[in-house]
Amino acid sequence: MAVVSCRTGKNYQRPTVLLPERFNSDSLSQDTSSIADISWRNYFSDSILRRLIDNGLVLNFDLQFALRNISIARSQVKQSNWLWVPQVNAKLSPYYYRNSDNGPGGINNGAISNNFNDFLGSVNMSWEIDIWGKISHQQEAARANYLQSYEAAKAVQTSLIASIAQGYFNLLTLDQQLLETKKTLALTIDFVKLTRLLYDAGEVTYLGVEQAESQRDNTAQLVPQIEQSLLIQENSLQLLTGNLPGSVHRDGNLTDIHFSDSLETGLPVSLLNRRPDVRASELALVQANAQVGINQANMYPALNLTAGAGFESLKASNWFNIPGSLFGLAGATLIQPILQGRQLKTQLEVAKQQREQAVIRFRQTVLTAATEVTNALVRVSKLKEQEKFAQQRADTLTAAVSNSQLLFKNDLANYLEVITAQQTALDAQLSLAFVQNQELDARVELYRSLGGGWR
Repeated sequence: MAVVSCRTGKNYQRPTVLLPERFNSDSLSQDTSSIADISWRNYFSDSILRRLIDNGLVLNFDLQFALRNISIARSQVKQSNWLWVPQVNAKLSPYYYRNSDNGPGGINNGAISNNFNDFLGSVNMSWEIDIWGKISHQQEAARANYLQSYEAAKAVQTSLIASIAQGYFNLLTLDQQLLETKKTLALTIDFVKLTRLLYDAGEVTYLGVEQAESQRDNTAQLVPQIEQSLLIQENSLQLLTGNLPGSVHRDGNLTDIHFSDSLETGLPVSLLNRRPDVRASELALVQANAQVGINQANMYPALNLTAGAGFESLKASNWFNIPGSLFGLAGATLIQPILQGRQLKTQLEVAKQQREQAVIRFRQTVLTAATEVTNALVRVSKLKEQEKFAQQRADTLTAAVSNSQLLFKNDLANYLEVITAQQTALDAQLSLAFVQNQELDARVELYRSLGGGWR
């Protein structure tokens, strides 16, 4: 049992970190609830998306790798629990000895026999007394490593869920952009036919036909470009979910995706407990602190108790002749390192510097987490405003296309006005889909940055 009063090193204390009092400086709310506490199954309502996430949680290779790290660390914790138990070894050794003729046991020196057998069987025990707390520090480091691997796996899961959701929303965005592009392409094809008829009737010049055909080809070129992006995005999603490249089934559209208007973030200090990567970073610091104690204890005397008992006989027939064949031993060894090429001191100095590095990483992780949440809040707020104006612009320009075509047919507008109206309307629709995608992306990022996704 460790002598607590002689324990080397310092007990872990969380270092001070830089965090704001609130995420939103305009809010005075002290509400501790957060959308991060919502299960991902409840946060994402789309059934296809939930199925993709389920597949990813089972088949994703990064997550499988992280889960194996948990198993490794669990085994190390189990092993560390045996550090308090004495090491016991059984030994069975038959020996044949032949002494040198000129040695102390040789025949030239009056020995009775020059050779003989020795049969030895014993059980030996060795036990290091944890005077300086080295074993307790080793157990602390093993537990911290296990918990760190567990939190690291949760961090991988939150990132995986966010990546799958964002990839799925990208697919729906590309679907929407492809649909709008094909609609515009159909309009441009009809307009080419119309301008050709008017050219044949002498109403427009051939330049009008060429301008209409140029716009048709420009729009048609967008279709394979979007389809290329769409196929690549499908393959990326399949990779995240551990499947071969291929199509991803979906039957919804971008406008079907909705999130609650709630932006509850809780207090910034809650990130220390909600974000798995922050917890993993702190546990790495706990492990580094324990390592300092281990290296410091290595510089002090080590007390080992030893004991053994067994049977020994020069003749096999007398081996179990009790008590004549019985032997026993007990002892204690105190080892004080004196000169080992400065290795122990160097190891201690390195451990202290590594602990300081762990403090720096922890503080950086906390600051990064707070910044990510703040940025996500800004994006959600501003993208919501952008979507409002993008929607108004798209509606206005869609109506302008119909009006320009009607005016053109009545010879109240020229072909350039129609072409311009169609092109700007398509740009507006593509821009609207992009803004909607960015808002959904920001919602997912806010959820992840607050620590959501591992429940």
